[in-house]
Amino acid sequence: MAGGPLQQRVHLASRSPRRRELLAQIGVAFDTISFRGAPREDAAVDETPLPGEDARHYVERLARSKAEHGCELVRRRRLLPQAVLAADTTLELAGELIGKPVDADDACRILRCLSGRSHRVLTAVAVAFQGRIELALSDSVVRFRHLDDGEICRYVASGEPLDKAGAYGIQGRAGMFVEHLAGSYSGVMGLPLCETALLLRRCGVLP
Repeated sequence: MAGGPLQQRVHLASRSPRRRELLAQIGVAFDTISFRGAPREDAAVDETPLPGEDARHYVERLARSKAEHGCELVRRRRLLPQAVLAADTTLELAGELIGKPVDADDACRILRCLSGRSHRVLTAVAVAFQGRIELALSDSVVRFRHLDDGEICRYVASGEPLDKAGAYGIQGRAGMFVEHLAGSYSGVMGLPLCETALLLRRCGVLP
């Protein structure tokens, strides 16, 4: 009896361990493409917002740029011609984009701003395959309970928030800050699994 179609591997254009964990969670086999970090950072991973840029345009632009750059690296490095998956996540609070903190003091400032308020978490996913790019967007709302300065300082001292958009990881210690979530838990982590799986299916990567 013949088996079903085989799942293809993808190139993951991301340094995020959370995205690797989430792809593995749904059984997607992948090879990681590493971009250069600071100070010789690839222009495609420059996360500086454009003047007046809104959150949706920002994450979709970066996800597309990272997927395109991933394809270029596949050609340049003569890697297997697999689909390239990239993603980007940002927070929006009262119209302001909030990215990764620059240091511990900035992380404390961001968390004080999020305390007792609702914010949006937007993650765009891009899959580049056979000369085209497919995009999907996850848009979630998260509300934090009130945080006192002591717990903010203890959380920042743990080191967990320093490499994360919005200075927190919902899958880690900051899970105890979340009073309400409307949307995608995995999208807040950095890779919305429902949208990602549907994209990969449309591109023929998943059966």
